[in-house]
Amino acid sequence: MKYSIFSFALLLSLLFVSASCDSQKTNSAASATAESAPMKAMTKGNPEPIAGVTIEELDSGYEGFEKAYFAGGCFWCTEASFYRIAGVEEVWSGYAGGAEVNPTYKEVASGTTSHAEAIVVYYDPEVRTYEDLLDIFFVAHDPTTLNRQGPDRGTQYRSAIFPINEEQRKQAEAKIAELNKSTFSDGIVTTIEEPGEFYIAEAYHQDYYEDTSNPNQGYVQNVSRPKVEKVMKVFKEWLKPEFLK
Repeated sequence: MKYSIFSFALLLSLLFVSASCDSQKTNSAASATAESAPMKAMTKGNPEPIAGVTIEELDSGYEGFEKAYFAGGCFWCTEASFYRIAGVEEVWSGYAGGAEVNPTYKEVASGTTSHAEAIVVYYDPEVRTYEDLLDIFFVAHDPTTLNRQGPDRGTQYRSAIFPINEEQRKQAEAKIAELNKSTFSDGIVTTIEEPGEFYIAEAYHQDYYEDTSNPNQGYVQNVSRPKVEKVMKVFKEWLKPEFLK
């Protein structure tokens, strides 16, 4: 189909307005660019990967914030747990710690890659410290079960921390040593790994817990919700106002 110059210009204008509206939800996330990548609402409901968006491009949308990578079982649970904390700007689900290029959810979930389901947390260091995030991480999942979280089994569900610098590594090591003495008598099995390339998960995984079409989904009710509510109870004083009960 051919468009007149006027029709084409009008179409471009409408697309620009749609992409600029924070509240607009679209199913075209597969063509997301670095500018639109931080708008998580635009990815919801899209079953396609967020094609072409790298972690470096994602980082560009969160200038002034610091980031941290964690893996603690299903990323639906950890993403929602961290997002409720004041000082956390955004959390994205993805895949980390593996050697394979451009892994898909099907590949990771089936255990055919070396990746773990993971999250990247963008946070304001003036409000939350990396040590704060470590404290949340060790409450948001069970760090004493090797390659398993509840019903999820396999190395893709391992407990892992992916420090991006030496300071994060030292803090992670110190926190594990501290908690092994004070809290976890069974011993923490969390590994400290190189993050490698972080791959952003398919769009429908982003904000999965928050999606109003998913609250009665069995896994969300029986696995995700108890974990999220535990974090909210333990860190009640750190919650964002909208999550205070």
